[in-house]
Amino acid sequence: MGKKIDLHKTVYELCTADPEIIDIMVGLGFEQLAKPGMLQSAGRFMTIPQGARLRKVELDAIKDAFRARGYEITE
Repeated sequence: MGKKIDLHKTVYELCTADPEIIDIMVGLGFEQLAKPGMLQSAGRFMTIPQGARLRKVELDAIKDAFRARGYEITE
């Protein structure tokens, strides 16, 4: 069974279920996720699409990065 990522879930939910997501997100320009406490605070209400808009990162680029790592994306 392949890895799945649901873009409706919060970053906190996704990263606690699959810590590899943190590394992918940091590589995409979300360095703040590596800071202690950031995942537990902002990550509890922020989704990946919201974060993409905030950081001005193309959502399609994020999706492509996850697909390249074998993730199936649910929107």
